[in-house]
Amino acid sequence: MTASITQLLETKKLTLIASLPENRLDLARAAIHAGVDVIKLHVNVHHRASGNSFTSVHEYEEVFRSIRAEFSGPLGIVPGGAIEDIKQSEMEQLIQLGFNFYSIYAHHKPSWLTQLDGMEKTFAITNEYCFSQLGKVKHLGVSALEASIVPGEEYGSPLTFKDILSYNSLVQNVDVPVMVPSQRKIEPTDIPLLYRAGVKAIMLGAIVIGNTEESIKGAISSFRKTIDSL
Repeated sequence: MTASITQLLETKKLTLIASLPENRLDLARAAIHAGVDVIKLHVNVHHRASGNSFTSVHEYEEVFRSIRAEFSGPLGIVPGGAIEDIKQSEMEQLIQLGFNFYSIYAHHKPSWLTQLDGMEKTFAITNEYCFSQLGKVKHLGVSALEASIVPGEEYGSPLTFKDILSYNSLVQNVDVPVMVPSQRKIEPTDIPLLYRAGVKAIMLGAIVIGNTEESIKGAISSFRKTIDSL
């Protein structure tokens, strides 16, 4: 039985997530072989970091089935890039295809999505959210928070101690695990400090893992080795 993302976040020192730049089986295989814990895919969204646009669930049914057949860990989905892109029929379809959780910006998330059965619920925030106002959110039915707090114009720049302080503050202000996506050019050497700040998952995307099988396998393998040595 597939472990839930909540189980991983609660039991692992640090969970390693791959946010794939394209919905492709070969890229998923590269991440799987490199030892990733969780895979995240996308539909109905233009992805800023990778520059790719993702279409409807229907277009990816076959590849989603193939990835699910080869991967025993949690599968996550970004279901859309705007509130009007989120469709209940597609969410039900994604559950049938074996997705375990969704991740979406809180300001793109319709309220009915909090009632969806069959998927764990995570949400993302930007740098425009006030951390101190977030407080306890677990009772609202969410499993984790994705700290997408780096301004778009700063994507790909090095991680700074100011970022660490921000993640540390978030960890102290919310009652769910904090996941950090690689909006900065995170390096394996950043992992120990992120871990000490209380971060529970690193989500590696295009900025760090690139967009080829070789780059994905190489990047994830090096992070896997560092995480395992914590």
